[in-house]
Amino acid sequence: MKSGIRLLAALCFSLALFPAQAGGVERLKAFVAQARSGQAQFEQTVLDRAGRKVQVASGTFQFQRPGRFRWTYDRPAEQVIVGDGTRFWVYDRELNQVTVRKLDLALGATPAALLAGSDDIETAFMLADGGATNGLEWVEALPKNKESGFERVRMGFNAQSLPEAMELKDQFGQTTYLKFSKVEKNPKLGPELFSFTPPKGADVVSD
Repeated sequence: MKSGIRLLAALCFSLALFPAQAGGVERLKAFVAQARSGQAQFEQTVLDRAGRKVQVASGTFQFQRPGRFRWTYDRPAEQVIVGDGTRFWVYDRELNQVTVRKLDLALGATPAALLAGSDDIETAFMLADGGATNGLEWVEALPKNKESGFERVRMGFNAQSLPEAMELKDQFGQTTYLKFSKVEKNPKLGPELFSFTPPKGADVVSD
């Protein structure tokens, strides 16, 4: 009996020292709860339905919950996407064109909602653990709104519950891969990052 008690005590001690590894859903929820702001660099690759590479891009992003974010594409073409908490702005420098929509309509069940949306992400997504691959724990996020434009989103988190990768499959069969680097949690970000004024002379298109 004493040996059984000692075995049970040793097992409990080992579990306390080495808790079960958090799955992708748990790491996503930890990131949403703990990261009130963040920033990173990204590399983006888009493949068509046949698996052919159709675009490679890179840039930076910053966010501040809820609903404030800025994606800046440096290549192949300069583009800025800003959510100011109320509106969603897309500026194409080459075309000198600005598209603006209401943020709640534009954000919805999109990948940006996972990174920069409200804490209640399960109102827009069905979440499931996606297993472990290449040292990352993955979460599968299926948009509840079928008109979101995306069929499935996968995010990979490291042991610190920081995102390192994202995979997006849209309704046209394209797959977008995002690789994040230099991820910072809760940096101090200036309010000017999340405001946008159309450049003089730009063509502004709104809903």
